[in-house]
Amino acid sequence: MFERIGLFLLLLSLAWPADTWAQASRARPSDALHPCGPLKNAYGPYDYRVYKDRTEIQVVEDFHFTPAVELLIKPMFQYFAADFDYTLRASPNHHRALISMVRNAERERSSQPKGANRSVDCYFDRAFRFAKDDPIPRMIFAGYLSRGGRISEAMTQLDYAAYLARDNAFTHYNVGIGYFEVKAFDQALKHAHDALALGLTWPGLVDLLKQAGKWREPDPTPAPAEPASAPQGAAPAASAASAASAP
Repeated sequence: MFERIGLFLLLLSLAWPADTWAQASRARPSDALHPCGPLKNAYGPYDYRVYKDRTEIQVVEDFHFTPAVELLIKPMFQYFAADFDYTLRASPNHHRALISMVRNAERERSSQPKGANRSVDCYFDRAFRFAKDDPIPRMIFAGYLSRGGRISEAMTQLDYAAYLARDNAFTHYNVGIGYFEVKAFDQALKHAHDALALGLTWPGLVDLLKQAGKWREPDPTPAPAEPASAPQGAAPAASAASAASAP
């Protein structure tokens, strides 16, 4: 199931038009003492949504995020997480590197895999601080949290990703998949309806809901949507372990 969700998120991150986003986020000077470390970096940091097809990101991938590294086949150096760490310092919201960091951590059954300078939670905290309007890291993190039994935290991240979805059908679809995975079927149904209303006809989420006996056809005359407010507490608090591992 994780491979399927990861594929959806990867397709979404690759397909999203870069010109729909604002200019890359910049490190905030106020984060210098943050327990997960400052965002300032010797190279970058660059917003993955804006720079993923540009030289700034490609040069990092050529040396630290090759296909063999991404797929956990062969690290460039001793540990995969060292390459992911470099990539995520240059681009904190690098979607594919976040997915690979999670896979590596789950394979090692460690919240801080060998070669990582921080906990997995901290890498996501940094992605959220750097690109507050990017829903994809929150969906990736929600999957990681739910598989680790941290369902309440996963729901918080999904709620925030749902808030960020606005009128993007792909995000509604993927948020719906995330809600389905944590058995929040009412929310999954809502976002399946939202994705359909926005023109996305992929059958996967609808089929999952039908198989679970949770599908209902959309109301032909839905009530006007009310403006959503940002969920509270969506950014993960750095744990003592996270703080101890930060430089």
